[in-house]
Amino acid sequence: MIANYLIGLREGLEAALVVSILVAYLVKSNRRDRLGPVWIGIGVAVVLSLGFGALLTFTSSQLSFQAQETFGGILSIIAVGFVTWMVFWMRRTARSLKAELGGRLDAALAMGTGALVLTAFLAVGREGLETALFIWSAVEATGQNTQPVAGAALGLGTAVVLGHLFYRGALRINLATFFRWTGAILIVVAAGVLSHGVHDLQEAGILPGLNTVAFDVSGAVPPDSWYGTLLRGTVNFTPVTTWLQAIAWLAYIMPVFVLFLRPTRRPAPAATTSLVTASPAR
Repeated sequence: MIANYLIGLREGLEAALVVSILVAYLVKSNRRDRLGPVWIGIGVAVVLSLGFGALLTFTSSQLSFQAQETFGGILSIIAVGFVTWMVFWMRRTARSLKAELGGRLDAALAMGTGALVLTAFLAVGREGLETALFIWSAVEATGQNTQPVAGAALGLGTAVVLGHLFYRGALRINLATFFRWTGAILIVVAAGVLSHGVHDLQEAGILPGLNTVAFDVSGAVPPDSWYGTLLRGTVNFTPVTTWLQAIAWLAYIMPVFVLFLRPTRRPAPAATTSLVTASPAR
């Protein structure tokens, strides 16, 4: 529940910030008459995201065991790729998100209603599809349904409340700091999802090494214990881990953390050049 709460909170907050910026931009520019197309685009994006999650669940339930493991493993790896890209994208654009969305909205206003609907749909739909895919992968990794979904729902609900408070101006936090810390947590969660995806592909017979175990700490960390459940639910830790899982986990988390924690380079200020004009000789 904790890991999926953070996923829902972070992903939902990104979408909520996008919505609040779009709505505030139109309100402040006296274009309330154009709010309708924006809400239509947002509504279509939400429905599409829910439908995508339902489709993933339905599709996986209709497959054989080997096909389920293959399907789950491939989608888990894709989800890790999307989340990693999202974490770095938000790290880079957290400070300029408002200006970037404002520029897109200006262009959409000039193009008409259809462009407004599309802009809102794309801005929110990307976050929604990523959220649906990553939460589905996290549910598959934990092997539970109720707690991960409840955690994600609570996170999304919290994000909606925070987004409303941002819009009203009642809440101001350093978004760059917030996304930096939650991004670091999501990298750890994504590493666990990647490890689980590799294990799924091993069980499907696509990757080798299913019986080559790197470590087995099930005696010290029983899977059905409260702390075993906590570790599995938060960072997808499994007491019995194969060598390929361990290698994939390390190969992902080490370079990604190094790149993520590297200070963001700011553009150097333009050098000022002193021009000296010589007086003409007389």
